[in-house]
Amino acid sequence: MADLLELSRRMIDEDPGPPEDPGERVDLGPANRVTLELSEVDDGVAVVEAFSHVVAFDSGDGLVLFDTSLGPFGPGVVKALRGWRTDPVHTLVYTHGHVDHVGGAGAFMTDAEERGGVRPSVVGHEAIGSRFDRYDLTNGYNAVINQRQFGGTGLTGGDARGFPHDWVRPDVTYRDRLDLQIGSLDLQLHHSRGETDDHTWTWIPSRRTVCVGDLLIWVFPNAGNPQKVQRYPLEWAQALREIASLEPELLLPAHGLPIGGRDRIQMVLDDVARALEGIVSDTLAMMNAGATLDEIVHTVSVPADLLAKPYLRPTYDEPEFVVRNIWRMYGGWYDGNPARLKPPSDSAIARETAALVGGVGVLVDRALELGELGDHRLACHLIELAVQADPDDLAAHRARAELYTRRRADEASLMSKGIYGWAARQSAERTGDT
Repeated sequence: MADLLELSRRMIDEDPGPPEDPGERVDLGPANRVTLELSEVDDGVAVVEAFSHVVAFDSGDGLVLFDTSLGPFGPGVVKALRGWRTDPVHTLVYTHGHVDHVGGAGAFMTDAEERGGVRPSVVGHEAIGSRFDRYDLTNGYNAVINQRQFGGTGLTGGDARGFPHDWVRPDVTYRDRLDLQIGSLDLQLHHSRGETDDHTWTWIPSRRTVCVGDLLIWVFPNAGNPQKVQRYPLEWAQALREIASLEPELLLPAHGLPIGGRDRIQMVLDDVARALEGIVSDTLAMMNAGATLDEIVHTVSVPADLLAKPYLRPTYDEPEFVVRNIWRMYGGWYDGNPARLKPPSDSAIARETAALVGGVGVLVDRALELGELGDHRLACHLIELAVQADPDDLAAHRARAELYTRRRADEASLMSKGIYGWAARQSAERTGDT
């Protein structure tokens, strides 16, 4: 059994440095592990490391669990918990409705049925039901984006069509705050917007403990995901400030390691809040001054000392994507370039550009030249023009596969790696070079 609090202490206080490039694997460093192992982190408090984690409390009147992990991990989580406690599960609390937090709920219902017990109560924010409805409406799209983001690793929780359909919906919902007393546990559930609009964090005052769900994920906050719906970075930071004001002594996230010690927790919460507050403030300042999205994206950044923190490294999401999400939230989709208000099709622009420069081959050669010089942004822009001008040009697709493979290798965030890797595989399949 790993000593998770000691591991997190060493990572925060001693900082072993960034993890090695995980390549194709979904690996966000030693803080984000998927072992299905249970570790007791306090008397009657345990964490099962999965995707996401499941946090368990022995209330004396049954177990109270925060999140259920992905569907495929649910049975393994139940098995790990049953090696720790045999008490019935009294309550499941969803920190939010993402599939890696709710997908495993069915395994706990099955466990209760097999034991002849009462079905656990499921608690969550009132917006979770609407999320499930939206997932059902966009199941095909979710299948596509999760294949791109995770590269076919299986960490999507669905079948070939996307997400599951057999949602275990909350039977107890709330809007702003809900207080529960379950056995010896006094639970104060708070709603906040952050990664989602249906997020719950829970303060347990008698234990000076807070369950934060995805408000802390041990990587740069997932506040800009380019393929997902709106995130709320300013409200995210505000929630972290509110949590810090309670001065918790144990912090339990749904991804990453638990953190012990009031001062250490205060430092982590302050660092993450400052990173989010700064990027929001700087983006809004430029928007208010009339800057275009392009100008803002290439100007606003997060201080390097913050990005170097072991719990803020941009290995999943990254600041550039958060800037775009802030623009979308406050400014809509028009980016300030009038030519893109009602633009021609991408293929029309590509064909005209190829004709002007002397053909697709010229674009391909220049893209490869720029790639050798390390200018991946411009190289990839030109190679996209080439394949859009002539989708059947195999030389263009070979160059595209090569350029995106290189670009993927140079990226830090899983989101960038996923999209660039997907593009490389698309062209490799066209040429038969897979």
